[in-house]
Amino acid sequence: MNAEPALQFVDSNVLVYSYDLTQGEKHDRARSLLLSLWESGLGCVSTQVLQEFIVNVTRKSEAPLLPEQAAQIVLDFSDWRVHRPGIKDILGAIELHQRCHISFWDAMILQSARESNCTVVWSEDLLDGEIYGGVKVVNPFKN
Repeated sequence: MNAEPALQFVDSNVLVYSYDLTQGEKHDRARSLLLSLWESGLGCVSTQVLQEFIVNVTRKSEAPLLPEQAAQIVLDFSDWRVHRPGIKDILGAIELHQRCHISFWDAMILQSARESNCTVVWSEDLLDGEIYGGVKVVNPFKN
């Protein structure tokens, strides 16, 4: 019996790099990862990730996208599994934040990944290879 492939959660930094053409190799790696997740249907994000993406690509990027472009990208990601955190998730993130000594916002990412039944979070913000609450962090930019 074959196990189903595991769902994979993408943090906002990876999403931003995939659309920011000024990021060189990080752009290439992030873009390749996202294309793979599109093809496999295994990609997950949260509303938090999409909100952070909008702020970063329209205001903080060296080559900002127009709000209309960013909105279309967000709409495209509605085809993925999108976690919409609620009160239970906030409480779970508080517990992770305290237990693992990570930022609350990183804990929210991990909580969303857990609730989406993901086994991996692609991120450069957390410790590569570390497992938080059953979710492994993988830095796609690490050699």
